[in-house]
Amino acid sequence: MSTLIPLLRTHWRECLARALPATCQLCGARADASAAYVLCARCVASLPPPAAQACARCAIALPAAGQTLCGTCAKSPPAFDASAAVFAYAFPVDRLIHLFKYRAQMGLATFFAQHAAHTLPRPQADALVPMPLHPARQAARGFNQSLELARALSRLWRIPLLADAVMRTQAGPPQVSLPLRQRRRNLRRAFAARRRLDGLRLLAIDDVMTTGASLHALAAECKRHGAAQVRCLVLARTASHRLD
Repeated sequence: MSTLIPLLRTHWRECLARALPATCQLCGARADASAAYVLCARCVASLPPPAAQACARCAIALPAAGQTLCGTCAKSPPAFDASAAVFAYAFPVDRLIHLFKYRAQMGLATFFAQHAAHTLPRPQADALVPMPLHPARQAARGFNQSLELARALSRLWRIPLLADAVMRTQAGPPQVSLPLRQRRRNLRRAFAARRRLDGLRLLAIDDVMTTGASLHALAAECKRHGAAQVRCLVLARTASHRLD
């Protein structure tokens, strides 16, 4: 039943979109079926792709061809093993993510997942793990955007979803102005695994990666509970570790 309800909800939204032509979330033109009825084809073509030359560990853009790791990952490797981004964090992707997170435009979860499945190879993962939200924050927002994205990806890639394998135990202080080391210290005990993850290759799902501190803490907790590998997939990667 827990998997049937989201499927029925998605099917209902698609039927409604066909019956009542939707408009593009960015420009107001008629939305396209290939974009889950949330964007038009022209706006889809305008979305900034991820960096062609990126750090193998954190997916940040690299300035030099042939370089495999950014300076930050070389000096202070994160707990996660690799990362990929669907987009670069720039206009209009930043606006779409804002609409998804704060305006509950849930059709964007389907679009983001479809775009990821179309542009990225299917990951070699045993399960998907969404970035948890603290219960108070999730109650205020009404949903966890990373979980909604992971649900859509799980259906498309047919990879099991571990929706409740890890919980967030600390909301944490504002981190915008903090350096990476301080962010990591703040998040050291922010997550708690609720089950063993022995030998699993996990794909952690999040919306935006900036410093990667939250994903580092999540990956570290998963590995403490037996995960063999943790890779990350984010909707968008910022151009700098210092932006948020």
